[in-house]
Amino acid sequence: MSLATINPATGDTVAEFDEHSVDEVERRISSSGTAFTAWAARPVAERAAVLKRAADLLDAEKDAFGRLMTLEMGKTLRSARDEAAKCALGCRYYAEHASTITASVTIEDEGMRHGEVRFEPLGAVLAVMPWNFPFWQVIRFAAPALAAGNVGLLKHASNVPQCAMALEDLFRRAGAPAAVFQTLLIGSSRVESIVADSRISAVTLTGSEGAGRAVASAAGRHLKKTVLELGGSDPFIVTPSANLDAAVETGVNARIINNGQSCIAAKRFIVLDAIAEEFTARFVKRMSGLRVGDPMLPETDVGPLATSAIRDELHAQVQETVSRGAQMLLGGGPLAGAGWFYAPTVLTDIPRGSPARELELFGPVASIFSVPTVDAAISLANDSTFGLGASAWTTDPVEAERFSHGLEAGSVFINGMVASDPRYPFGGVKQSGFGRELGAWGLREFVNVKTVRRFG
Repeated sequence: MSLATINPATGDTVAEFDEHSVDEVERRISSSGTAFTAWAARPVAERAAVLKRAADLLDAEKDAFGRLMTLEMGKTLRSARDEAAKCALGCRYYAEHASTITASVTIEDEGMRHGEVRFEPLGAVLAVMPWNFPFWQVIRFAAPALAAGNVGLLKHASNVPQCAMALEDLFRRAGAPAAVFQTLLIGSSRVESIVADSRISAVTLTGSEGAGRAVASAAGRHLKKTVLELGGSDPFIVTPSANLDAAVETGVNARIINNGQSCIAAKRFIVLDAIAEEFTARFVKRMSGLRVGDPMLPETDVGPLATSAIRDELHAQVQETVSRGAQMLLGGGPLAGAGWFYAPTVLTDIPRGSPARELELFGPVASIFSVPTVDAAISLANDSTFGLGASAWTTDPVEAERFSHGLEAGSVFINGMVASDPRYPFGGVKQSGFGRELGAWGLREFVNVKTVRRFG
């Protein structure tokens, strides 16, 4: 089997790569074990220096890295450059804070000469990563894992093989020994056997619920620590006290980020009745003005979806939602011509049981719901199997606190768009997964929290 770069804007196959053989995968896993011993023994300052150099390279080459991301998965070049810059920010965060996060914690205990908690690396961490943020998703695992003294093995999505190889090359050029971060060019069918390998200490996955269940099941059978981020159907709540101009503008941006293919994109717009008509009219007008086209061009707002299968699935979900009674206010179909483009779409009057209400729609499709009260908004927002992020818009401090406390999500943003940040923990509840990435919490997911007590 081969892995391919297929340009989503044209449908053309740009390059193909053979999967790694069984022997090559074995060589890489074996070398990662040897590399771990030496890497973990290095002072944290030396590991941090590698991350600092990686950050410098990401900044210096963000245009080239951005073009590669756009070529392989179709995000706009502007957003791809921003992604590379964010990766640099993430590497610098751990370069600057790893020593503090990994520092031993002294415990006071009467009658004991010494007590402390240490944070020591586990070994090789297998990362199964998605295509939608082909650099950032990897960096937010790799930077804390490597800073802690672990080594990384990356199984990237099959449609972004060149991004995977570029990331391996990035860490080598930054000064990491060759086997500290390696890419495995393999299909998903080979992941389970690698998870089972005794030389793999932990697993992290960002992807679909199905992929999460499969990897978690395999890891559970072999008692491997796992972190999962499995997507979401994030609510975006707007109350009458909100700044409506800001809510509309941010709401549209939050829906079309990454061409609508983001786990934390706003997907369900829940608007109180008093302003629902005005919000909807403004939202539809703003969505209708978006420029869809070549993602390499600076004027493009929305590029293609990553694969033809993703576009076909999205269209089927939209059609089924409409067939069940939803109203289509805008868009609703693939665009003619080459590439996997889908028209910005707005749905309303969405019934229970329909895909737009129950599932995560991955593309530029917004679902608008109208509710009478704040309590009803919170209830509808929580009426989901997902719980990744949530955004609420209000200038009432009492309402803001109710949203902050009442919304079932790993992140709640008041008057802002949900986004990941290296300083803050990121992850979800319910079927959005478990565990956390980023911040001190992300680094400590893949360490041995070791208690040391000395009595004499």
